[in-house]
Amino acid sequence: TAEVEARSLPMELSEKGGVQNNGFVQNEDFEDKETATGSQEETPKMCSVDVDPVAVEETVLKPYAGMPKEVLLQFSSQARYRVTREILFWLVIAGAIVLVCATIAIIALSPKCLDWWQASPIYQIYPRSFRDSNMDGNGDLKGIQEKLDHITYLNIKTIWITSFFKSPLKDLGYGAEDFYDIDPIFGSMTDFENLIAAIHDKGLKVIMDLIPNHTSDKHRWFQLSRNRTGKYTDYYIWQDCRQAAGSVIPPNNWVSVFGNSSWHFDDVRKQCYFHQFGKEQPDLNFRNAAVQQEIHDIIKFWLGKGVDGLSFGTVKFLLEATHLRDEPPVNKSQNEESITAYSQLYHDYTTTQVGLHDIVRSFRHTMDEFSREPGRYRFMGSDDDEKEDIEATMMYYGTTFIQEADFPFNFNLINMKNLSGNSISEAVNSWMKNMPAGKWPNWAVGSPNADRISTRIGKEYINVMNMLLLTLPGTPVTYYGEEIGMENIASENVSEEHVNSGPVVATLPEKSPMQWDGKVNAGFTEGNSSWLPVNSDYQSVNVEIQSAWSNSSLALYRALTLLRNQELPMNRGWMCHVWNDSNVFVYVRELDGLDRVFMMVLNFGQEATTDLQARVPNLPSEAVVRLSTHFSNAGKVVNTKLIKTEMGEGLVLEYTTAKPVHTMEAFQGKCFVAEKACYSKALNLLYVNC
Repeated sequence: TAEVEARSLPMELSEKGGVQNNGFVQNEDFEDKETATGSQEETPKMCSVDVDPVAVEETVLKPYAGMPKEVLLQFSSQARYRVTREILFWLVIAGAIVLVCATIAIIALSPKCLDWWQASPIYQIYPRSFRDSNMDGNGDLKGIQEKLDHITYLNIKTIWITSFFKSPLKDLGYGAEDFYDIDPIFGSMTDFENLIAAIHDKGLKVIMDLIPNHTSDKHRWFQLSRNRTGKYTDYYIWQDCRQAAGSVIPPNNWVSVFGNSSWHFDDVRKQCYFHQFGKEQPDLNFRNAAVQQEIHDIIKFWLGKGVDGLSFGTVKFLLEATHLRDEPPVNKSQNEESITAYSQLYHDYTTTQVGLHDIVRSFRHTMDEFSREPGRYRFMGSDDDEKEDIEATMMYYGTTFIQEADFPFNFNLINMKNLSGNSISEAVNSWMKNMPAGKWPNWAVGSPNADRISTRIGKEYINVMNMLLLTLPGTPVTYYGEEIGMENIASENVSEEHVNSGPVVATLPEKSPMQWDGKVNAGFTEGNSSWLPVNSDYQSVNVEIQSAWSNSSLALYRALTLLRNQELPMNRGWMCHVWNDSNVFVYVRELDGLDRVFMMVLNFGQEATTDLQARVPNLPSEAVVRLSTHFSNAGKVVNTKLIKTEMGEGLVLEYTTAKPVHTMEAFQGKCFVAEKACYSKALNLLYVNC
């Protein structure tokens, strides 16, 4: 019948090589039953239909959306799909391997990134003179927090706060009464914690002072030691003193930094204690292991508070010779009884003793325990000025394998006895030639213990000294107020009533209050008076007025810090000494791979004309003035054969060359580099192996 023939058609197609499609079968059980019923009937004669199998195959084997797994597998096994798939697979594998290898190569060849203490200038703050927040006339921690925007305005990211421990303020607070507390004059521990949080919120870092050599005589340790209480008995250096004619005869001729004998008789213990500084500042006994542990605990406490670095001061005084021999006099013919000044003795037995650097290295080890967290390296500086003994200073860097300080602070530019191009050259080269290989330099032109630039060498040299500071290789340290050219206050305006101790009066003129604006007390305080008088020039020399002047010292300082931050040769390139005479000091900053060179021509004498083409082979005949202490000169093109500079003028020249100075044989021994790197123009990245 027609119905049976219709049902038989798929079966016949199957026999001919076609494909059976059951997609329209709604109920297989019903069909089975129907088939079973039909089988009982007489099988009809099959009707054969001719179907071209090739045509059917071509129609069915074309891919289509939503094809079932069985059909998909037929295509995936075909050569054209299988080969393509394998090619793509191996390309992906090869690409991944190339990326991994390239990443490893870049990491291996890339120079170490500059750490935070290398990348930014350091701004040193004497907290009592920076900003008063509570109108008591004394600067405080809240005042520093109020003025953090000034730090960022200067393009600076590191702050160094000098001592603020609880103290009787003898020697300006460097003899601590309690190493674990803030002096009330500066605020509270909560104020300090808030300051740390605010500093870090702005992406800044903070360094603080720690003077481990001595304490105040008000310190609990000293009170227990003078009474011979337990382990504190030997926390300080005690010796018996002889009595003669009703006066005390010290154990030897040792003299304190402030003058007169460094031994003082204590009525309670009936012995003399040793003090390298004031008699109110007894020296700790660092040959006592318990004392060393106390200092390690103090380090841990402040690092735990979030401090990013510590500057250890007076460390060369930590140990004294145990034999107590007299120190040799400078003038052998001088009567021993007349020796009262520190400069009259060679301090062979009271400074830099054997074992000192072991103690410094132990400080480093403790600080490294807090540097393991990524991005939280803790900086360590040593603030000891060896003056004439540059090799002794360099020892604080440590060795290639055993690190001490990241750098000892460099006071060469402060200690110069006279100013000239030659003296500047000598100060710079002295540090760079003696610095151990691979170490990082630093520079300072002002400090809390030195006259300000304008007072020490003259107002006309303020800008050129800042230009020198910010273009030399390494980390520059700026003492607050130097960015606007502050001067010392007149010594006659400073009296004993301003402090508690006589010997420090002479160190106060450079610590006058920061000059913020032209209002009463220079904006330092809203109170009626300040702890030290404000300089009389505050109405013309202040931050507010110089911020509005395009040719001010402050504007130049900001332009220099910006140049340093933006230009690779300035922050990690070569420094080559080109020329110096009694007037000028000339040097270049270069980077391997860059054809752009910066040349500094700085005048520290009288008006001069310098032929730089005669000093540097293949020097281009013209250079562009990138920055100048005379702002009107910026952008001008100058003839390098005739560079004219006035007294105190500084130029940052820019030019391009294919022959940098540091590759020239004539300048071998005159070029220095720290954290060497090379620049690839093709890849726009730095690499190590030049």
